[in-house]
Amino acid sequence: MNEAHARIFAAIAAIPPGRVASYGAIAARAGLPGRARLVGKVLGEVPDGMRLPWFRVLRSSGQIAFPPGSRGFREQSRLLRAEGVEVRNGKVPLSRFGLDADLDRSLWGMPGD
Repeated sequence: MNEAHARIFAAIAAIPPGRVASYGAIAARAGLPGRARLVGKVLGEVPDGMRLPWFRVLRSSGQIAFPPGSRGFREQSRLLRAEGVEVRNGKVPLSRFGLDADLDRSLWGMPGD
């Protein structure tokens, strides 16, 4: 495994339960800004036996990347919901469940706070 892959795996492993991150956010946290597609590629190459919360990684829109109704889509939705993450029509509200949601809220406030 090369260093970039190891950093991507570490960034994904660091996503806490009940939170999600986009492919681009993972790339940036791994020191690879602009390499969101690499994150997707690396997720498809997870070594056997490595336990990784892959299901916490979404598109930048909060959308699940698997085709709606597919086995992967259903599995990802199920795993996210099991952690208390809201999934509606294959989309997660990043403002509430994104990795930086609390930071944004504390810095800028959210309507109704």
